[in-house]
Amino acid sequence: MIETPSYADALRILGCKDARLVKVVGFAAAAARTGWALAGAGQLAAGLADMRNSIVGYGEDVVRRMPELKGGVDRFTRTQRLASAHAVIVVSAYFEALGEAKLPFTLDQLDRGGKISHGVPTAERFARLVASLLLERLPTPEPHLPYSETRLAVERAYQRMSEAMAGYVGGLSVWDELTVDDQLLLPRMLAEGPPARALRIYDEDYRSLALDSHEFGVRSLVTEQPPPATALSRVAWLLAELAPPRVGDRPMIHRARMAANALDQPLLHAGKLPEDVWLPLLGEGYLSPRFRVAELTRDATPAQLDWWADRRPVPDTEAFLVGHLTSLRATQAPLLVLGEPGSGKTKLTEVLAARLARSEFLPIRVELAGVSARAGITEQVEQALGTVLGEEVDYARLVTAADGAMPVILLDGFDELVQGGAGRHDYLERVQEFQAREAELGRPVAVIVTSRTVVADRIRFPKGLLGLQLQPFDDGQVRQWLNIWDQRNRGLLARRDLKPLPAEAALVHGEMARQPLLLLLLALYDAGSNALQRDHGPLGRARLYEVLLRDYTERETGGVRRVAIDQELVLLGAVALSMLARGRQVITDESLNRDLPALCQGGEDDPGDEEDRVDWARKATERFFFVRRNGHAFLHATFGEFLVAWLTMYALRDLDRRRRLAGDEPLALVQAVDDDLLYAVTSHSCLAERGPTVGFVLELLDEVPSAVRERCVDLLAGLLRRSLHERPRRHFTGFRPVRHTMTRRLAAYSANLALLIVCASEQPVRVSSILSGPDHLEQWSSLSHLWKGQLGHEGWTGLVTALSAHRVIEDGKEDVVLGGTGTGTETGGMGDVVVAVATGHSARHRRLLDLLVAALGEGRFLPYRDRLAILDELVRTVAVRSPAMHRALGAMWAEDGADHAELRPLLRAMLADPADRVGTWEQLVKAGVPETALWEIQGLD
Repeated sequence: MIETPSYADALRILGCKDARLVKVVGFAAAAARTGWALAGAGQLAAGLADMRNSIVGYGEDVVRRMPELKGGVDRFTRTQRLASAHAVIVVSAYFEALGEAKLPFTLDQLDRGGKISHGVPTAERFARLVASLLLERLPTPEPHLPYSETRLAVERAYQRMSEAMAGYVGGLSVWDELTVDDQLLLPRMLAEGPPARALRIYDEDYRSLALDSHEFGVRSLVTEQPPPATALSRVAWLLAELAPPRVGDRPMIHRARMAANALDQPLLHAGKLPEDVWLPLLGEGYLSPRFRVAELTRDATPAQLDWWADRRPVPDTEAFLVGHLTSLRATQAPLLVLGEPGSGKTKLTEVLAARLARSEFLPIRVELAGVSARAGITEQVEQALGTVLGEEVDYARLVTAADGAMPVILLDGFDELVQGGAGRHDYLERVQEFQAREAELGRPVAVIVTSRTVVADRIRFPKGLLGLQLQPFDDGQVRQWLNIWDQRNRGLLARRDLKPLPAEAALVHGEMARQPLLLLLLALYDAGSNALQRDHGPLGRARLYEVLLRDYTERETGGVRRVAIDQELVLLGAVALSMLARGRQVITDESLNRDLPALCQGGEDDPGDEEDRVDWARKATERFFFVRRNGHAFLHATFGEFLVAWLTMYALRDLDRRRRLAGDEPLALVQAVDDDLLYAVTSHSCLAERGPTVGFVLELLDEVPSAVRERCVDLLAGLLRRSLHERPRRHFTGFRPVRHTMTRRLAAYSANLALLIVCASEQPVRVSSILSGPDHLEQWSSLSHLWKGQLGHEGWTGLVTALSAHRVIEDGKEDVVLGGTGTGTETGGMGDVVVAVATGHSARHRRLLDLLVAALGEGRFLPYRDRLAILDELVRTVAVRSPAMHRALGAMWAEDGADHAELRPLLRAMLADPADRVGTWEQLVKAGVPETALWEIQGLD
C-alpha cells in the first residue's frame, strides 16, 4: 500500500486558514499522541455541529478555488494538492450527508450532552471520534483502478465513519434518552443513510474536480479504448493540458532534455542501416503498446505468463502513464515494466522520455547494461548522465537546476543486473529507498524500471509496487505497423520488383508476428526477396534469425559462398560468447581484439606484420547487428543469445564431422575425440544462464536429422564420462574472456554436455545410459554437487529450470530419467530430483523426498507428524536444499493447528548457510512462511 493523505494531512498541505477546524484536528492529533487530558481538551469549544459546518464550508471552498490551488507550483506540489483536495471532498461529502440524515437526534443534541457519560469524559470520546473521522488515511484515485473501485473504497471509508459515529453516540447521555427501537435501529440507520447520500455528493464533487483538474480527467480516460496511436503521441497533449510546455531551461537541463528526444531516430539504433530498405522513425514506427497491470505483492508470481491472464487489461496506455506520473504512488514506489524479449521495453523508455522532454517532468534514461552493476542508484544515474552529456554530472545539482521539474528516471534492463551475476535481487527495494531519501530532501522522483518477465521470480517486491506486463500485438496492431512499413518502403522495393510484407503473410507466423522486434525482422527478411510471401509456412524464431543473418551478410559481402558466411557467423558468435562469459551485454574493442583471434584463428595471429594485422573489433562490429553503448552491444540481446546457441551447434557439428572423417581407422578407435572447439565454446558459462539460449539450441536441433542427433548423443555421452579427466593439450587456450578456475570451467563444460545430451536426444535419457557402471547415481551426485558449487547462482538456477528429470525404480534398481515427465512430482525443471533426490546422501533420502513431493502434489495421505519427521531428517542430513522442502515448510506453517515452535528449528537450519541464505529466504517467503518469523529467527542467531 502507498501512503495517501488523511483529512488532517490535506488541511496542512492546502494551508487551511479556518482556525476552528485546524484547532479541532490539532486536538485530535495531540490526543492520539499524548492522551486527551494533555491535548488541551478543556479549551476546546467546538462540537460536532460546528465541525460539520466548517468541514462542509471548507470543502465547497476547495472545489471553488481549485484552479488557484493548482497554479504557480511545481509538479509534485500540484500532485499533493490534488490528492489533498480529493481527501477534503471525501470527508466533506460525509459530513454534509450526516447533517441531512434522518436520525433520532441532532448534532446539536450530541454536543449538549454531559461532561461525563458512562464513566468516560465526553472530551475523550470526542477525541477518539475526530481521530477516526479525520486522521485515518483516505482512498485516492489511481490510474490502474477504475472509478468504480475508487468509489467502492470511498464507500468503505464512509461505512467506517458511520461505525465510529455509532460508537460515539452509544457512549453519550443522549443514548439513554432514545427509545429501545431507536437504539436497535441506530447502527443500521447510520450505515445506510449517510454513506448512500455521501456517495451521491462525492460523485458530484468529483466531477467538479475532474472538470477543473485534468489529472482527474486523465484517470477516467484509462478505462476507455483510445483511437490507434503511435509513439505515445497522446502523452504529449495530455501533459500539455496539465501544464504548458517548459521553455527557458538552464543550459544543463536543456541538454538533458534534448538528449532524451529520439523520435526522429530510426526505429532501430543499428550501427549500419540496410541500404535497400528504409526503417521507420521511432516517432512513426513505435505503436503505443497494450498491457495488463497489477499490484505486485510478496505472493505474486509475475514470472509465470498465465498469472497475468487474470490481471486487469488497461486499454489506454497513454492515459495510464500520465495518470501514474501525476499520482502519489509514482514517488513512493517504482513502476516495473515486464515483457518478453523483443516486446518493446527499451523503446517504451525511449519514446516516453521523448514525450516527457518538453513537459514539467525531467526524463533521465539509464541503460543498466552500460553502468556499474553494483553501484548505488544515484551513482548509476550520474554515470548515465555523464555518458550522454559528456561531462561529470552531480544528480542533486541537476535536480536543483531543473527548477521544479520532477525527475522521471527510466532504468532500462534490470534483468541484466539479475542475470549478470551482480546479485541485485533487492534492487527495487533500493530504488524505493532512493525515492524515500530524495523525497525527504525535497526532491521527489518517479522511477520506471524495465525487465524481462523471466527474472521476476528472483526479484524482491517492495510495498506499493505496480507491475505492467507488455502484451503482444493484436491483429489490428500488426496490420497498423505493416501499413507504416508499406508507406516507407513500397517505392523503394518496387525498384527491385518486390512488395512490402502484407499482414496475411506475416500473421501466418503466429506469435512471432506479434512481438514488435520479430515483426520488424520478418519485414526486413522479406524485403530481401519476398521469401515470406512465396513460402507460406510458419518460420521459427531461430530460423528467422539465421536466415536474416545469412541474408544480410550475403548482401553486404556481394554474394559469397556458404563457407565464408559461416565464418562471419562464427565471428559474430565469438562476440556473443565473450559477452556471455563476462555476464555483460556490452563489450569493448580491447576485449574483442583479445578474444576474437584466440577463438577464430586459434590464436595464430602474426604479431610481426603490423600492416596486415586485423582489427578484429571493427571487422566484427561494423555490421547492422551492432550498436555503440560505451562499447559494442547487439541490436537486441536475443541476437547474442541466438549466436551463442548457433556457435554451440557449429561446434557440435564440427565434433561429429571430425569423428566421421576419422572413420574406422585403427588409431581413431583409441584416440580421444577432438572436442577442443566445443570445450572452448561451452566451458566458460552454463548455457542455461540465459533461458532463450537453450530454446534456440532446441530449435536448431529440430532441423538436424535423427541419425546425426543420435551420433551426437553418443559422442557427448562419451565426453561427459571423461569430462573431468585431465587432457594434456588443447587448442584455443588463448580464448579466456574471464579467468575462471579449472574446476569452474570443468563444471560448466560437464553441465553443458549433460544439457546438450538431453536436448539432442529425441527420447528421455537415463543417467545409467550416459554414466556407465553400477555407481552411476553416485557419479551423477558428484556432478550435481560440482555444478551447484561452481556454476554460481545464475548458472545453477538456470540449469535446474532447464533440465527436467524424474526418478524411476525398475526391478529394484534406481535410476534418474532426464528429459521425461515423472509421476507424483511437479514437472518443468530438475527441481527436487537433482537438487535433493539425485544428490541425496543415500537411497533412503531419495525415498523420503519422493514421499514429500507426493504429499505436496496430493496433500492428503501423509500426516503432519510424518512430514515433520521427514523434514527434520532431511534438514539434518542432506546438505543440499530442495524446492520441495521449501514448499512443505510453507504449507505446514499455514496449516490449522500447526506448532510453529516445532518448525522454527527447521527454518533456522535451512537459513544457516550464508551462501544460500538470500535464495532460501525468498523461496520460504514465496512458500508462505511470514517474513516476520524469519526475521525473528535471524535475530536469535
